[in-house]
Amino acid sequence: MQNKVFKKKYIFLGDCNSINIEIICKSFNRLKKHTKYIIICDSHELKTYISKIKSKLKINYINDPLNFNEYNKSCLNVFEIKNQKVKKYINLINQLKIANNISNSTKRDLITMPIDKSIFKEHIDFTGLSEYLGKLNNTKTFMLMYGEKFSVIPYTTHVNPKNIYKKISRSSLTLFLKSLIELNIYKVYGISFNKVFFLCYNPHCGEKGTLGNEDIKISKVINKFKYVNDLIPADSLYNFLNKKTLFISCYHDQGLIPFKILNENKGINMTLGLKYRRLSPAHGTAKDIKFKNKANINSYIKCMKI
Repeated sequence: MQNKVFKKKYIFLGDCNSINIEIICKSFNRLKKHTKYIIICDSHELKTYISKIKSKLKINYINDPLNFNEYNKSCLNVFEIKNQKVKKYINLINQLKIANNISNSTKRDLITMPIDKSIFKEHIDFTGLSEYLGKLNNTKTFMLMYGEKFSVIPYTTHVNPKNIYKKISRSSLTLFLKSLIELNIYKVYGISFNKVFFLCYNPHCGEKGTLGNEDIKISKVINKFKYVNDLIPADSLYNFLNKKTLFISCYHDQGLIPFKILNENKGINMTLGLKYRRLSPAHGTAKDIKFKNKANINSYIKCMKI
């Protein structure tokens, strides 16, 4: 009888002032039969949280995270990166950089648990993890929200809405779509889409330019790319729902609001453009329900099983 082949992944624990650890603990029994994972974190924070939620899970320390020889399936397996600085963001950046290096070396998935972006933005130029990992690896990255009903890639991500129109230029749009097609999503990630639609920036696609010329620019650019099927009004998205459909939204909330509602906590965030798969649950830190045993684990489970 052949030995069972386990998926092997790494987890960047992220912000402990969150539901992150609760989700990991609640999912432990569902994952231990098919997924092995090493958590990259400061174990003191992990132990403190486990104690507060009265979990009986124990910690097994991993000395060499590049292999799983020391792995104990009955424990939470941890590669210890102790907090060295007073400022929280410095510790998190340090853990993230080490996690990135490990996944680059092994080509194994890195699951990044949610963070509070404001902690970083107060101190450094930080848009989000997809963008930061792109800078760290000197590559162009895309944020793919991958779901069972449909998927979304935002053209602009974490940008103040009043500045979005400034990003809509023919040169920027062309570079975006050219970089996306060169990435070859199917070959690298095994993901394919039958239809790709670009969502209009303005209501009703600008009504022939009377509401703004942004959609005229978009239309002229996407006509050069055969893989984009059409430019459609954002409020018509619901007419094209399919697991094999990808929407490119002009901005974050235009695509992510329907994505999170219709994919019912089963969608995930996937960073495209790295040498490994970076996955993340499609939700935030949810500090308001911390320690209340209310956290939904479905998106995290999807990240671990995909």
